[in-house]
Amino acid sequence: MIVLVGFMGAGKTTVGRLLAARLALPFTDTDHVVEEREGRPIPATFTALGEEGFRDLEERAVADVLAGPEAVVSLGGGACGRAATRERLRAHTVVHLRVSLEQTRARTAGDTSRPVLQRPDLPALHAARQLLYDEVATVAVPTDGRTAEQVARDVLALIEQHAEQHRTAPDPEDR
Repeated sequence: MIVLVGFMGAGKTTVGRLLAARLALPFTDTDHVVEEREGRPIPATFTALGEEGFRDLEERAVADVLAGPEAVVSLGGGACGRAATRERLRAHTVVHLRVSLEQTRARTAGDTSRPVLQRPDLPALHAARQLLYDEVATVAVPTDGRTAEQVARDVLALIEQHAEQHRTAPDPEDR
């Protein structure tokens, strides 16, 4: 399982679809899973249930997707806020798509479908989430000023490099 994490506007869905196509794997966006289960868009669920209620649904969706068949998975920007989700991610290859706050704002300008963008503490939230993404990430790839194709190419190379290092690394118990 390859799981993409990162702040809003990082390109998780776009890059995820490219990776899935190149790896001949299905692509799943957990935001879409929540929308399908709820029968309404994320903003409506967020408004109806509040952030905590939405995060409960998101956590269940992530758990179900991660327990399923191999896929490329994109998590919502706040999914890593839950300790249970971070723990589940330890068993998977996690890619942090790094995006600056400035690039987030540029890429999401005019997007009213993301309730978190309206928070007055957005800079602090961005900084706090970066720490969570780094905590769970197997590899990280910068996205600022780059196309989705360039990012996807780098993700594939880094995943392969990481896998190769782990195939050739000596087992510490063999010493």
